[in-house]
Amino acid sequence: LLMAKEYLSRHDLDSGEYYVLSITSLIGAMAMVSAGSFLVLYLGLELMSLSIYVLAAYRRDHLPSSEAGLKYFILGSLASGILLYGISLVYGATGTTHFSAVAQVIKGAEHVSPVLLLGAALVIIGISFKVAAAPFHMWAPDVYEGAPTTVTAFIAVMPKVAAFTIFFRVLGEAFSSLQMHWAPMIQLLAVLSLAVGSLGAIAQTNIKRLLAYSSIGHVGFLLIGLTTGNHLGQQSVVFYLVTYLFMSFGVFCVLLVLNRQGIGDQISDYAGLAKKRPLLAFTMSMFMFSMAGIPPLAGFIAKLYVLMAAVKAGLLTLAVISVIFAAIGAFYYLRIVKIIYFEPAEQNFTLEFSFAHQFILTVTALVVLVLGVFPGKLLDWSLASVQALL
Repeated sequence: LLMAKEYLSRHDLDSGEYYVLSITSLIGAMAMVSAGSFLVLYLGLELMSLSIYVLAAYRRDHLPSSEAGLKYFILGSLASGILLYGISLVYGATGTTHFSAVAQVIKGAEHVSPVLLLGAALVIIGISFKVAAAPFHMWAPDVYEGAPTTVTAFIAVMPKVAAFTIFFRVLGEAFSSLQMHWAPMIQLLAVLSLAVGSLGAIAQTNIKRLLAYSSIGHVGFLLIGLTTGNHLGQQSVVFYLVTYLFMSFGVFCVLLVLNRQGIGDQISDYAGLAKKRPLLAFTMSMFMFSMAGIPPLAGFIAKLYVLMAAVKAGLLTLAVISVIFAAIGAFYYLRIVKIIYFEPAEQNFTLEFSFAHQFILTVTALVVLVLGVFPGKLLDWSLASVQALL
């Protein structure tokens, strides 16, 4: 909301509805992550999603925004239907919708019902859509590009944090006894997300589309941490989500600063930024290095702990695949840094910084640096939160 204020005023969109929808979406996410049953989970998910559909189409006079909202709504409705059908199958197989009761029924059963397995698979698919895991990512690039930049920043972070928390709750509580069945599915989603995220971003010229594919790649790493089934993997996911939050908000804040001059959406717009605005260029480069997983920044620690958890769980092949795709992904992050520092300037960069933008860039940059050098405290908090949750 701090980032959004100036953007909304400039586009004559600064009305109360934007703030109401944002907070309503957050309330839905909070209800979802604190749910103890599949029905409350679904209600929270729908409250979160319906608000975001409207936010994506908030610039009614802007065709790409309307198109983004419509695409997100149609595909999101399909995913919600799949999720609800999966919940109905789980209920049919167990006779309950409460996570703890479902877990008890599964533990007490002599054999696993095929109906239950199908229901669990559909629930995983429904949640995978919300985190934009491949192959359920088809909405992300178009929605990221078409939605207002402040909404894109919101979509990039909040639904992912909420949906991965639900992954924790559903897989760790309700379906904990089915790990041998759902773990291969999560591993497949992780590999596909890493591949699509790393390879899909290379050809992009629009930075918001590039960030969409980047987020899909990050989801791949998060899914690896989820599939390990150990506390180190779960701890690494929480740490990764926190660092991803600050990295993403930092990058989108740089976009919003350039948007004040009517530029920033195309990667070529950043050519020569270092010559005109060296501090902003350094900050943007730091976020890119962190997303690429280069030390001593927070993104490196996040990826390192995911890989350590995978190796500890005996998923060596998965760890090697993730390293290969991380190296491929580093190419398009470093390409942006190269454009910033080594391409001739095409813009004057007569940029004005609002206090909110200065504050957000300072905080996010410091957090990304400090968490890379001193990650211990957040890692302790992440482990404590996982132990409390599960």
